[in-house]
Amino acid sequence: MSGHSKWATTKRKKARIDQARAKVFNRIIRELTVAARAGGSDPDANPRLRAAVLKAKAANMPAKNIETNIAKGAGELEGVQYLEITYEGYGPGGTAILVDTVTDNKVRTVAEVRHAFSKHGGNMGEANSVGWMFKTKGVITFPKSVMAEEALFELALENGADDFDASGEDYEIRVEPEKFHAFVEFLQSKKLEPASAELVKVADNMIKVTGADAERAMALLEMLDDLDDVQSVHTNAEFDPEELENL
Repeated sequence: MSGHSKWATTKRKKARIDQARAKVFNRIIRELTVAARAGGSDPDANPRLRAAVLKAKAANMPAKNIETNIAKGAGELEGVQYLEITYEGYGPGGTAILVDTVTDNKVRTVAEVRHAFSKHGGNMGEANSVGWMFKTKGVITFPKSVMAEEALFELALENGADDFDASGEDYEIRVEPEKFHAFVEFLQSKKLEPASAELVKVADNMIKVTGADAERAMALLEMLDDLDDVQSVHTNAEFDPEELENL
């Protein structure tokens, strides 16, 4: 797959292994809130909210929690007012990093993000210093037990997918953002429930990092990903699979 980021794979492994359920819920709650505030409380008329609801259901969030946080975001119930801010910067080895945050205190958030960059050999950049290197894509994953590779490949490519990757632990399908929701709904109509389905920022070109740079880059990405106000981290860093086992 073109532009495939091993960091994306690493994040999913990390989430399965050691990310607390409470933290997953916290991120989803914030996304539900800001999505409803931006586009209204009706998922059918708000694609971003529809994606957030899909993610919430995949995480087994109770329906009541989903409804409550949508209502808060839409102003139907009192709730915290969040700001969406994306920070950009450079990591070890000249890698590019985007950090999407949702915060109720931007002074705290920028200080924490800046500290993470400084601690692990990176530095923050100005707006669009690296953002131009990334494009938004819909990324859908399935466990390999769902069906045979060839069958899913044909189904995906015949129905609008741009790319299909079976090199990792899961199948990964990519689609253009405007096709994302219809594509997921099509798969669900075929009784195929994704392990994950989200819009992510994918780098046009990857930079392979090895040795000390790889170790520091991974430490930076993990520290950023662990911050409470961070929703997602995107990078063009690509790691050697064998080195990943030891990072």
